[in-house]
Amino acid sequence: MSMDLDAPVPMSGLQQDQPITATILCCNCGAPIDGTTSAGALCQDCVRLTIDVSQGIQREATLHTCKDCERWLQPPNSWVVAAPESKELLAICLRRLRGLSKVRIIDASFIWTEPHSRRIKVKITIQQEAFQGTIIQQTFEVEYVVATQQCPDCMKSFTHHTFRAIVQVRQKVPHKRTFLYLEQLMLKNGAHKDTVNIKEAKHGLDFFFAARNDAEKLIDFLTSVAPCKTGKSSELISEDIHTSKKSYKFTFSVELIPICKDDLVALPIKLARQLGNISPLTLCHRVGTAVSLMDPNTLQTADVPTGTYWRSPFKTLADVNELKEFIIMDIEPVGKSNGRLQLAEATVARASDLGSNDTTYFTRTHLGSILHVGDSVLGYHLTETNFNDPNFDAIEASNQYSSTIPDVILVKKFYARKKKPKNRNWRLKRMAREYEDEAVAASTAAPSRRQEQEKDRLEADFEMFLRDVEEDQELRQTLDLYKTRNRPKQSDEMDEDSDSGDEAPKINMEELLDDFDELKMDDE
Repeated sequence: MSMDLDAPVPMSGLQQDQPITATILCCNCGAPIDGTTSAGALCQDCVRLTIDVSQGIQREATLHTCKDCERWLQPPNSWVVAAPESKELLAICLRRLRGLSKVRIIDASFIWTEPHSRRIKVKITIQQEAFQGTIIQQTFEVEYVVATQQCPDCMKSFTHHTFRAIVQVRQKVPHKRTFLYLEQLMLKNGAHKDTVNIKEAKHGLDFFFAARNDAEKLIDFLTSVAPCKTGKSSELISEDIHTSKKSYKFTFSVELIPICKDDLVALPIKLARQLGNISPLTLCHRVGTAVSLMDPNTLQTADVPTGTYWRSPFKTLADVNELKEFIIMDIEPVGKSNGRLQLAEATVARASDLGSNDTTYFTRTHLGSILHVGDSVLGYHLTETNFNDPNFDAIEASNQYSSTIPDVILVKKFYARKKKPKNRNWRLKRMAREYEDEAVAASTAAPSRRQEQEKDRLEADFEMFLRDVEEDQELRQTLDLYKTRNRPKQSDEMDEDSDSGDEAPKINMEELLDDFDELKMDDE
């Protein structure tokens, strides 16, 4: 029997293809581990306990927020808008940590904290290769202290002479109805969001901007909603002679046409003939991009464009402050109508003359569709008023138009109101603005009396505007009306008693909007 000495001898108990493993002990705790795959002769538990991949990463940081605009500082100098626990705020938090760019971020989330604690906690999960072929994942928490810091834009709003452009809007009328309407339009369209500051001056408002382009946007908005003329001037602030760079301050003036709705207007006779041969004595029916005038005797209307007005300007003959109350004694429609307007012949008497005399006046009116016998109506009493206006004097001297001047011109229906303004179920938003007192008083008592008188006048103008909103449906469609929230039950019961004799028109709840800003503040 022969043997091959070169043939391999099979090993009992081992397979030829099985890899050979070397078992060693952990150098830290002595646990047996696989020496071929061990990370530095350490077991997995010792690797987690002894190696910290988050070493060098901040565990505490500071976030800066502006209390006025609620924006957050993103270094170096940018301020961004971020809601609480939003992804934008989380990105700002992660950028504030030094050493985080050297590891791989797996997950990051907010940990709830009390809103008044001024603390923000973030849980971060990272991965990093500790040894060759060994990746360690670790989770840790970072606490941020919320500090307040005023942003540059808000600094400018509280500092004088830091603006770059100013828009001065003026209208020389004895009331603020036009500016109250423009305020609502600006709030609805967001035309005021770029302003640095808003100040109330004599006969108008001043809007301050940090950039010239923002001021020009406001001017474009005003010219699209109201008839006005604009002007511009610039002032050199500084100049660099080496780079030829100059810094200017721009002043834009916007003058609104001094004619409002329901004003009595005496047109120049020549202009009245150019506008379709309308009667020179007209009522302002509507003010949009042009002034719409109407003859209450014939319902004829005419529009005066902005350019036409400034080429031959004219003033109002009487405004809404000179309206008198009349009582309808008799009214009869004559058949002619123009949309919602109905021509009618009416016999009226002054409300103050009832019981003292029997003087009545015959007139034509455009309110035939809404007036009835016994209703109260506001109008201009021409026979007892002396007008110092050259256009009206020319109308009286004209043989063609002198006979068409009525004794009374009726303007709008008067509603008896018994409820208080605070009991309305709707409200309007207002813009925050400062009042600039141009008169410098010598004593301390005089400014207080002036301020009280000015406050009463502004409240009266605002109440008049609110009544116009209630009575004019077309006006309400251009505005945003909001529901009055948290009305007590007792006041509601009082409203029912007081509304029993109230003839004023009511605004339906379907026309009102919910104020989500107030809901958000209540939740916080």
